[in-house]
Amino acid sequence: MDEVKTKIKKMIDENNVVLFMKGTPDSPQCGFSMAVTNILKHLQIKFEGVNVLESNEMRQGIKDYTDWPTIPQLYVKGEFIGGCDIVKEMFEKGDLKKLFENKSLLS
Repeated sequence: MDEVKTKIKKMIDENNVVLFMKGTPDSPQCGFSMAVTNILKHLQIKFEGVNVLESNEMRQGIKDYTDWPTIPQLYVKGEFIGGCDIVKEMFEKGDLKKLFENKSLLS
């Protein structure tokens, strides 16, 4: 299991924005993953999508890593932001855009 944690940490450290999701950014496999993907695309945020369906270890590993029970999970510059509900709420309030501005990630 430590190997999976190391892999997760490496992905989070090496990418400004990482979305652990079901499916891929171009082909989300669940409505929640699609919603977060659409928000990131709307804000024109470049992000790395990690398909947790490709590996049960990764799927369980990310839940253990954050101690968060659901997928998708969004990380921005190493910080866990939350899942679909949190991301949607932040987007609707304008907080998500502010977060990306503060982290210098908006083009």
